[in-house]
Amino acid sequence: MLDMKIIRQNVDKVKNALQNRGSVVNLDELLDADARRRALIQEADELKARRNQFSALIARSKTEGLDLEKEKSEMRAISERIKAIDEQIRQADEAVNRSLLEIPNIPHESVPVGKDAQDNQVVRVWGEKPEFSFAPKDHWDVGEGLSILDFKRAAKITGARFAVNWGQGALLERALINFMLDVHTRDHGYIEVLTPFMVNRESMTATGQLPKFEEDLFATDDYFLIPTAEVPVTNLYRSETLEGGDLPVKLVAYTPCFRREAGSYGKDTRGLIRQHQFNKVELVRFADPSRSFEDLEELTGDAEDILRRLGLHYRVVVLCTGDLGFSSAKTYDLEVWMPAQGVYREISSCSNFVDFQARRGQIRYRDKETKKTDYCHTLNGSGLAVGRTLAAILENYQQRDGTVEIPEVLRSYMRLDLISPIG
Repeated sequence: MLDMKIIRQNVDKVKNALQNRGSVVNLDELLDADARRRALIQEADELKARRNQFSALIARSKTEGLDLEKEKSEMRAISERIKAIDEQIRQADEAVNRSLLEIPNIPHESVPVGKDAQDNQVVRVWGEKPEFSFAPKDHWDVGEGLSILDFKRAAKITGARFAVNWGQGALLERALINFMLDVHTRDHGYIEVLTPFMVNRESMTATGQLPKFEEDLFATDDYFLIPTAEVPVTNLYRSETLEGGDLPVKLVAYTPCFRREAGSYGKDTRGLIRQHQFNKVELVRFADPSRSFEDLEELTGDAEDILRRLGLHYRVVVLCTGDLGFSSAKTYDLEVWMPAQGVYREISSCSNFVDFQARRGQIRYRDKETKKTDYCHTLNGSGLAVGRTLAAILENYQQRDGTVEIPEVLRSYMRLDLISPIG
């Protein structure tokens, strides 16, 4: 959520930033509503001051024998007016806050201006594209050929865009989760947390999924299935104050993720790229505002480290203003090479939300020197999306005979060097 004071004082700058994002927001209506709200607050304050004066005068009348029936009647009228205005202020506050919840974050000044993904910029590339002496197969063909991925039975028991992992496929998924968690906790200094996989409406609102993206979520009567571990992990400190000396707080969590993919009809209908349920290891940081963009570089590097250890060729892309997520001020996407289709696929998205989520969730920190409190900055990134990592391994490590070589760093987890057909 943006600070209304900042919007009020930087109207043209905010309008330009939202225009660069391609967001259609009527700031004038919001500013008019805010002006009405502030006028009501000023009127209420003036009336309360008059009421206090009358209260003091009436208190004196008891000892001085003054006849203040007229003043008492006026004070009762003022009290009724204050009560009515306070209700108007409450309604105005709710209206302003509802509007603020619909406004996306302001892009950081370092974010390139652009309309869509075509204007994203490649920051760096790691590794080389693998060379094959045969035509590489798509990961779903590799997985089905090895009998380790089963999309037909998943469709039978649930529906489209689900998968069943059999045998060594299930083992590979589990190995990747454990490997990622081990690297991030042992080598990168994150604390592992295991959170609920369902959250309440307040948690979804705090991280920016609600109210804008409700159609993308799976919901029960009371809870929402999480679209990412970002939601429960960020909300661990909702309505709390962290100590500035403890920042950055670095947390990592494995969770399944659930998404309707409402806006992706017809896209990536085969394979593991766009599933309704998938596993992910998520990195979350609560950072000091003075160095949160340094934290973003570090967090992105932590996610990259997983790809490098797996020996997967990838590139880092900075998203332009028109391709930024709703809550993000700056985002790097890590895109892994998928040789069968000859394209790069997003496998991690690493973002700094500055104080946008913290303001919505009332997450503060206490400065170690001044003892003053302010909103901290929140960041997160996939470290990595597990299903997409599995898909990348199947495509990049496939062999001519249909087997798949296991990356060296996973062999101790799987106790295998090669995935061969089941049976």
